[in-house]
Amino acid sequence: MTDDLPQISHIYQNHHLDSTRWERFVPRDDDIVISTSYKSGTTWTQMIVAGLVFGAEEAPYQVMELSPWVDSRYRDIDSVIERLDSQNHRRFIKTHLPLDGLPYYSQVKYIVTGRDARDVCMSLWNHYSNYTEAFHNRVNTVPGRVGPPLPLCPGDVRTFWRNWISRGWFDWESDGYPFWTNLGHTQSWWDYRQLPNILFVHFADLLNDLSGEIRRIADYLNIEISDESLAFVTNAVRFPAVKANAQKVIPNAQDAFVGGADTFFNKGTNGRWKSALTLDDIGMYHEATARILSADCAQWLETGRRIDGLTEA
Repeated sequence: MTDDLPQISHIYQNHHLDSTRWERFVPRDDDIVISTSYKSGTTWTQMIVAGLVFGAEEAPYQVMELSPWVDSRYRDIDSVIERLDSQNHRRFIKTHLPLDGLPYYSQVKYIVTGRDARDVCMSLWNHYSNYTEAFHNRVNTVPGRVGPPLPLCPGDVRTFWRNWISRGWFDWESDGYPFWTNLGHTQSWWDYRQLPNILFVHFADLLNDLSGEIRRIADYLNIEISDESLAFVTNAVRFPAVKANAQKVIPNAQDAFVGGADTFFNKGTNGRWKSALTLDDIGMYHEATARILSADCAQWLETGRRIDGLTEA
């Protein structure tokens, strides 16, 4: 851990990402940035924040338009910045960047959501293996791609796992292929967890105590929430409600995923890796965590438990 403030040391540009797009972003004092590597509860966290920002007047399902993914190459950056500049409400923005590729602003509140890497793999496998042919082509043909195209998804989850847990897409990574680092993403933020404007949220804690985690996030964001509003937001973001409203959350998802929004919101559970990965596969997981993560970061990613600054709550 360092007492210095975060600095950009890497540029992330590939078939999905372009971290330089953040150069166009002008922060406001009350902005919220939500960061995950991927498939760790990104949309879930966005919906929670939407519910807190807008209150109990309406269910927080329109998050894709409200909370754009700035570092994604798919949407014209001019339109993304124009939409953000036009927002009069408290803004909440999505990123999948590690902290070493993202501008750090002391006036911005950051929420980092993590998940056991083995659960991330199962969710990412469902996501990637169900890309439509049209979406896969789109990923690779948007002008400005840096580096090789995204390869086709392997035919079985264990092949995907062995590459993903042991290879990096970028030269400075050693996991995450063919996307970007998952473990390294969390460690990049973990190294600065002492900063008062970074909050860690864990997927398992959301599963185990959703209303408690929502209130903790509200407290961090200095948003007062009544018991009635808390109950409304909690019920609105539970997995069955989100699954039932999937078309509102992910409009036109059928263009990207076989099975559409129902595929994007697959199970919402942990532990599916136990029946998919072998003992050798799990050995690769332990090698990767020892290689990339500090011991305390590895423990948190695997087990959850609330972390507030330097103190476990």
